[in-house]
Amino acid sequence: MTDTAPATPSPRAGLARWRVPLGFASAALVLWLARPTPRSLELGLSIALLGQALRIWAAGHLEKSREVTSSGPYRFTRHPLYLGSSLMGLGLALAANHWAVGLLIAAYLGVTLWLAIRTEEAYLRASFGDAYDRYAGGALPAGTRRFSLERAIRNKEYRAPLGLLLISLFLLWRAG
Repeated sequence: MTDTAPATPSPRAGLARWRVPLGFASAALVLWLARPTPRSLELGLSIALLGQALRIWAAGHLEKSREVTSSGPYRFTRHPLYLGSSLMGLGLALAANHWAVGLLIAAYLGVTLWLAIRTEEAYLRASFGDAYDRYAGGALPAGTRRFSLERAIRNKEYRAPLGLLLISLFLLWRAG
């Protein structure tokens, strides 16, 4: 019999659990506040599509929880999925054409991605030790894995394009 108290979840774990519901609530507020114009849609959705393309490219190289991935965009940045999400957020903020939307998206992404990165890096260090430290320090050689759409789908990257499409259609309707 042990006399240990149950572990209390960290604030990071609590927020990580709420990231998706907070994202949906934030998206609803963003859509309600949006005042898109044809020009804001053209600029914003172009940037959001670049972010989505980066996410698909990254997901097509990633073998989650199996290795330290160093091919594709992982050669250039440790967190290409989050960089892609940030570009999508910037694009949607510009497309929505409202200052409060920009602040909301920046706050949401700033907090949730910062926490996700910290949690993910702790997991990668615990799981892969020196290999992750070498990668993070730029000493791990670039991988040669080829992009795979099947891998991107296995990594559930179909969800982000679907969300981007639905939001884009709503913004187009709202601008009409």
